[in-house]
Amino acid sequence: MTDSDPTDAISDIEARIEALAEVAERCRKYILVSKLAIGGGAALLLITILGLFGMGQTAALGSIALVLGGIVSLGSNVSTLRQTEGAIGDAEALRSQLISRIDLRVVADAPMKLV
Repeated sequence: MTDSDPTDAISDIEARIEALAEVAERCRKYILVSKLAIGGGAALLLITILGLFGMGQTAALGSIALVLGGIVSLGSNVSTLRQTEGAIGDAEALRSQLISRIDLRVVADAPMKLV
């Protein structure tokens, strides 16, 4: 980053913010899928325990694995989302600093031409 021309640095930061936003959106999708896996696994476990559909021990073990896998995935993606949101905030703050260094000119009040 150079002090003389911060526009390139601003463009780089905006590209990084967009990439981080995509990561955050992906994390949100995985969080939703993880919650669905936890709910589905819990429902399957309850059905298996109550013996409603005659499912055996394999279904019970599978449902427990689904719940545990969902919990692990949820925790991992929540922490990644928090870190990503923090990085987005830092990048936005840096972008604001760089924008404030630019000597912006005020456009004079000129009549607008209607096309």
